[in-house]
Amino acid sequence: MADNPAFADPARAPYAVSEAERAAIAAAIDTDELVELALTLGNIPSRSREELAAAEFVHDWMAKEGFHPRKVGAVPERPNIIGEYGGTARGANLLFTAHLDTEAPSGIAAQDRFRYRESTMADPEWTRCWLDEDGALRGFPISNDRGPMACFLIAAKALKKAGIGLAGKTWLTACPGEIGPEPIEEFAGIDYLGKDIGAHYLFHHGGVAPDYAIAAEGTDFGLTWQGSGYAVFRVRIYGQGMFTPILEAPEKASAHPNPIYRLGPVIEALHGWGQTWEAASVIETASGAVCPKVQLSSVRGGMPTDFGAGTELVALYLEVGLNPRQKAADAMHGIVAAMRGVDLDGFDVEPVVVRHGFEARADEVAALTGAVDAATRLARGEPLAPAHPVYSSMWRDHNVFNMHRIPAVTTGMPRWRPTPADMASSALVYALTMLAVCGRGEAPHEDGPTSVYGDATPFEN
Repeated sequence: MADNPAFADPARAPYAVSEAERAAIAAAIDTDELVELALTLGNIPSRSREELAAAEFVHDWMAKEGFHPRKVGAVPERPNIIGEYGGTARGANLLFTAHLDTEAPSGIAAQDRFRYRESTMADPEWTRCWLDEDGALRGFPISNDRGPMACFLIAAKALKKAGIGLAGKTWLTACPGEIGPEPIEEFAGIDYLGKDIGAHYLFHHGGVAPDYAIAAEGTDFGLTWQGSGYAVFRVRIYGQGMFTPILEAPEKASAHPNPIYRLGPVIEALHGWGQTWEAASVIETASGAVCPKVQLSSVRGGMPTDFGAGTELVALYLEVGLNPRQKAADAMHGIVAAMRGVDLDGFDVEPVVVRHGFEARADEVAALTGAVDAATRLARGEPLAPAHPVYSSMWRDHNVFNMHRIPAVTTGMPRWRPTPADMASSALVYALTMLAVCGRGEAPHEDGPTSVYGDATPFEN
């Protein structure tokens, strides 16, 4: 499939990169510098809602390297960092994005102890990154997502170092909140916003207008231009509180007035619906397969301090993956139907989070996929391949750009245990892609970005 022009045709790249350009850019990539940057970034604590220190580091690095960064944020403690390179002539504009937050326990002990085992909490890879004795880079922040971020930062530096300017502009962006959180129940307000203050905010308020976008994330060097969304449904089950000393417990749990006792058949019904949904959600497109999944994420019922009379309600929180052609409404109808088949005193279903998935049009994204294919062939000696379905079956920030009709893909280094050579290869692919999309422009200047209009405004020409 990788050689199928329906997936990626290198001839569609806007600019044909020469072997000489490839050699100059490759020579300008310092693998040791790349690894040091990735490790330094990865070892800055940056859980969701705590991205400021990492954002400041990226800003200062861009400033030192001459990429003229700025901060744009919904709140000052969680800014998007936006740098730029090129823009000296007419050419396509490309945006790279990666997220500053990484998956980790929340750090709030009262919450984390109800989600993680102590041994899991003690795993050093949540917050620490290192190069192990086998030559692999360890640590979740490297994998998701500051390793790919380091790759495109070094890619832009390599172009500059090689004296290769870009006609179109490449924006280099680092965003908070891609992983989360989401405002749900009492955990509400701007403090719990995730995606809305990251790439969403960047797109609307960041001073960017790309022709194409790349979400730099681990894909094992594959590529996809589609991404899944998700919805979280709260399913509440109603019953009756009963003072424990006067309770006459029924023989079967399904007849108990306390709705916690009804969870067994409810979970079976939701699990059965989830299996049906997953099977019906699989799609195959020119960009590969999408296989959304379903899983219960949380259960809440009663209060441990207020024992003595059971509880009148219990809530389940069901995460439902949505392929880029599905709507949350479709899932909600199915969940309600499944719940109506369970013997209950009452229930309700409410979507507490909804984010739809999106996909680029194959014809509109062809120039970008062609550029990545051409870059992959030059850098790695092999054609570009579709990414594994897991990478199109989750949310990544290329969804934001495809949502707004900007053809976008996600592609990058190996997700798990990359080596320094893997990262250098990914940086080279990114640098060659920048050149193949934006075209070659004037050599870089040290005194700031050069306008495509020279000394005149566009209205004076």
